[in-house]
Amino acid sequence: MERVEAVGPPVAAAVVALALLSGWTAVGGAGRQRPVEAGPGWVLLPTSGGSTATSAATAFFTVRNPGDVPDELVGADWELGGRVTLKQHLHQGASGRWEPVAGLPVPARGELAMSPEDADLMIAGPPPLRAGQWVEFTLRFRHSPDLTVRAEVVPPGGRRAG
Repeated sequence: MERVEAVGPPVAAAVVALALLSGWTAVGGAGRQRPVEAGPGWVLLPTSGGSTATSAATAFFTVRNPGDVPDELVGADWELGGRVTLKQHLHQGASGRWEPVAGLPVPARGELAMSPEDADLMIAGPPPLRAGQWVEFTLRFRHSPDLTVRAEVVPPGGRRAG
């Protein structure tokens, strides 16, 4: 009887944990895709401070994937129209180059943190923009539903930390 009293509580706890984990899996809480998330981003004004037909602006977002399945940013649009291209910096020793890409990975339980040194959305020939203006983007993913996010226009050197 002493043995049953000694092993009873740990066995009961294991059975309860197994039941809870089985229920979590059955309702899709484990090993399933969960939609990606993103907060506000920022758009870097062209260095001229405005835009011309030959200039480009760049947009940056941090996209988080809370799920167990990797995802991929495969496209974007913005409310002001025009072409938005996904770009990634390819490092080659001390230098590198920018290249358009078909997708930017968003790892499972990780994030895609776009930055001027890594990846961004290039907006060719944007209309005139002004610092402090907010614009809306729609980000498209391989697995997650489209995500509508806003970005603040900032001048060169005007990006806030974080």
